[in-house]
Amino acid sequence: MPQEVTAGAAAPKKYRPNIGAPRTPANEEPAAERARDFRPVDTGYTKADAVAEANRCLDCKKPLCMEGCPVGVHIPRFLEQIRDEDWAGALETVKGDNLLPSVCGRVCPQENQCEGKCVLGRKGEPVAIGQLERFVGDMAPEVGKAPACKPKNGKKVAVVGSGPSGIACAGELAREGFDVTVFEAFFTGGGVLTYGIPEFRLPKDIVKREIDGLEQLGVHFEYNAVVGQLYSPEDFFDEMGFDALYLAVGAGLPRFLNVPGENLPGVYTANEFLTRSNLMHAYEFPAYDTPIRHGKSVVVFGGGNVAMDAARTALRLGADKVTLAYRRTEAEMPARRAEIHHAKEEGVEFLELVAPIEFTAGEDGFVNAIRLQQCELGEPDDSGRRRPVPIEGAEIEIPCDVAITAIGTKANPFATTASGVEANKWGYIDTDEDGRTSDPRVWAGGDIVTGAATVILAMGAGKKAAASIKKTLLAEE
Repeated sequence: MPQEVTAGAAAPKKYRPNIGAPRTPANEEPAAERARDFRPVDTGYTKADAVAEANRCLDCKKPLCMEGCPVGVHIPRFLEQIRDEDWAGALETVKGDNLLPSVCGRVCPQENQCEGKCVLGRKGEPVAIGQLERFVGDMAPEVGKAPACKPKNGKKVAVVGSGPSGIACAGELAREGFDVTVFEAFFTGGGVLTYGIPEFRLPKDIVKREIDGLEQLGVHFEYNAVVGQLYSPEDFFDEMGFDALYLAVGAGLPRFLNVPGENLPGVYTANEFLTRSNLMHAYEFPAYDTPIRHGKSVVVFGGGNVAMDAARTALRLGADKVTLAYRRTEAEMPARRAEIHHAKEEGVEFLELVAPIEFTAGEDGFVNAIRLQQCELGEPDDSGRRRPVPIEGAEIEIPCDVAITAIGTKANPFATTASGVEANKWGYIDTDEDGRTSDPRVWAGGDIVTGAATVILAMGAGKKAAASIKKTLLAEE
């Protein structure tokens, strides 16, 4: 029961009936139904759900959850505001550090970050910080206020790329009074959030709403602007009058298996397959004029989040059978546990310890089968995962009419040829800890510096670079 308060006594903390309760479950659509269309898998918390889950927080004196957040969101404060049903205050708290809460709450690996540090997770289930962040972000249309920005300071910054890192940098600078223009090669904003992540995980209207929020901050977007073709870095400084340049172009060059038959019709990289589906509405052909092959027996190679996205998209495009082939076991898969769970729940079949040897074609010239080498696990490699070792003479063949490779990406050579900044031997841009490159006018961050990583880590790089740009440009005065 709530404690009584005597006159003159210090008020105790509010009674919290949900401390010690199980984690509030997500509101997920039935797997058999959602696997056949692009509706969101999770419809999100209700207000009652959010309050109940926020009440599970122990109010730790040392909130380790904040240490796990790459952008430093004040998690205890916004959870307390949710408990008090102060929705506007919670949104203001979150957006003070994270301009994309609706995005991050959906796609970030909280289990390895904020939730991974939660004390409750040591003996049970951590507070569902990601779900609560998403809930708060989704309240923006109802309770959001006009963004506040400092007066214009007369400095201009160009940002190349409108993915998570570019958006974070642009937004932080705009709030500080900088005149910011984002140059995007595609016809719409969001970068990998738009072309790489399927609708059922991250609806496009959510991404658009976050981009619209940046425009309210005064950020200007130039689409269909391929830097390196239309503009050179010197053009930004000499002709357009920018004072600094931030490169956030990502690392979207696909890796290939390099086996015979990989160039057969019906064999896609995940980059192409997901871009056609997500950005170009290929699943709605012929209403949209970008086609995609709707396979009935689809094999996806890889074990990361992109592989899960490709496999689950193939199901929604009408495949009767989708097999995810991986050269290690499920335990070594780098994908989020939630994505693996959802894929299996929806009917994706997992084939472990196999590596492709050859794609073969049918009479129509399209891929119709794959030969696979069976493997066993050996000693750990540099990633800490056990290395797959071929089993001599152990091969199998499985049929397929679409194959998708999702084995990672690497730096696009555009980044260095178009910018002239120094890069390492893998083509990723070299920077200092603040994101500054070998050219003192140019900063870089996100995947083009670190290699493929998470949305929130890319955003953290954008925030750090923005702080450095601000310090550098304003100090010059």
